[in-house]
Amino acid sequence: MSEQTEQTQSGVVIVGAGMAGVQTAVALREQGYTGPVTLLGAEPHQPYDRPPLSKAVLLGKAEDSAFDVDFEGLDIRLRLGTEVTGLRAGARELDTEVGPVPYEALVLATGAEPLTLPGSEGVRGVHLLRTLDDAARLRPVLAAAPAVVVVGAGWIGAEFATAAREAGCAVTVVEAADRVLAGALPAEVGEAMGRWYAQAGATLLTGARVASVEPGRVLLSDGRELPAGAVIVGIGARPATAWLADSGIDLGPDGSVTADAWLRTSLEDVYAVGDCASFPSARYGTRLLVHHWDNALQGPRVVAADILSGGTDRAYDPVPYFWSEQFGRFVQYAGHHDGADETVWRGDPADPAWSVCWLRDGVLVAVLAVGRPRDLAQGRRLIESGTALDPAKVADPATPLKSAAA
Repeated sequence: MSEQTEQTQSGVVIVGAGMAGVQTAVALREQGYTGPVTLLGAEPHQPYDRPPLSKAVLLGKAEDSAFDVDFEGLDIRLRLGTEVTGLRAGARELDTEVGPVPYEALVLATGAEPLTLPGSEGVRGVHLLRTLDDAARLRPVLAAAPAVVVVGAGWIGAEFATAAREAGCAVTVVEAADRVLAGALPAEVGEAMGRWYAQAGATLLTGARVASVEPGRVLLSDGRELPAGAVIVGIGARPATAWLADSGIDLGPDGSVTADAWLRTSLEDVYAVGDCASFPSARYGTRLLVHHWDNALQGPRVVAADILSGGTDRAYDPVPYFWSEQFGRFVQYAGHHDGADETVWRGDPADPAWSVCWLRDGVLVAVLAVGRPRDLAQGRRLIESGTALDPAKVADPATPLKSAAA
C-alpha cells in the first residue's frame, strides 16, 4: 500500500469526543467531506454534552446528556475509551494505548481539565466535576444532603452551590479572592452577584484560603474549621494539552494550543478547536481563550471549511457567549469587556432583572444580562455590527438596546 493511499484512508482524525470534537465531525459531513472521519474519545461513554452535568444530571433529573447524533448514519467512526498519549507529526500519527493512529488531517479538541486543590488529591470526600462518571459519583452524595464546602466562587462554583442548595445541603463557599468572579468580572458587578449566595441560604467566605482538606472537614489558613461531608472543587480549568509537550505544536503560557485565525496550529494540517485552543480576535485586538460551550459549537464549522477548501477567507472571530444558571437566575454574557472605557448599568442589581453594558469609544463590546434575554440577544447583534450607541439610551432599561443607536 502506498503512503498516499494509507493517508487517504486515514482521513480526518479528531482527538476529543466532547462538543467541539463531535461538532467538527458533524460539520465535515454537513459541508460535504466524504473521506474517513474518526473520532477518538478517552471516555467509554457515548459522546455527551457537559453543561448538564452541573445541572440536570447532577440533581438526578437526567441520566445522561448524550448527543443526539447518528454517528453510524453519518459514517463517523467512534473509537471510545481510547486515550491519546502523543503526536508524531513527521509520521502523521497519533500514539494511543492500543497502537498508532494515522491521519491525513488532525483536529485537536481535547477540551480543558479542572484544576485540583493542592493537597486534596486522594482525600476521601473531595470531588471534581468534569465527566459523566464524576457526576454519577457526586449525585448520591448531594442527595444525602451533607454539609458541603465548595472551593471557588467562579461560574462553576456558583453552579455547584446552586445544585447543592437545591438538593437540601448546607453550603459554605470558600473563595480566596475578595469577591466572587474576581477573575471574570469587575468588582462592582461581582459584588452585586455575591449577594445572591446569602439570599439562597449559602454561606460565602471571601478572602479565605484553604490550608488543608481532611475527611469530614476543611481547615482554613486563618484557623477556622469547616465541617464537610463533601468538598467540591471549582477553582478553574486548564487546557488538556500536556500530552502535546514534545509534539512541536506551539503552546501558550496558559497551556492552550496557539491557533491562528482559521484555528490552524503551528503544524501542517493540524487544527485546534474549543477549550484547548486560543485564537487571535481582530474584533478585540487580543488573543482569546474561551472555555465555554458556544465556542465549542461555532469553531468546528470554520475548521471543517478550511479542511475542505485548503484555505478560506472565513476567519474565526466570534462574539464570545456563555450562560449560567445560578440561585434561580439566568445569567448570560456576550463579548469581551477588557479594554472597555465606559460601564453602563441597565436597571438596579438589587432587582431580579438587570444588565450591564461595556462600551469602548461608544461602541458596545460586551453585555451581561441577568433575567433580560432580550438585552443579551440585541446586544450580541450590536457587538457584531459595531454600532455606536448613545450611553443615555443604553442606561434606560425601558429602551430596547436595539433602539439605543447614537
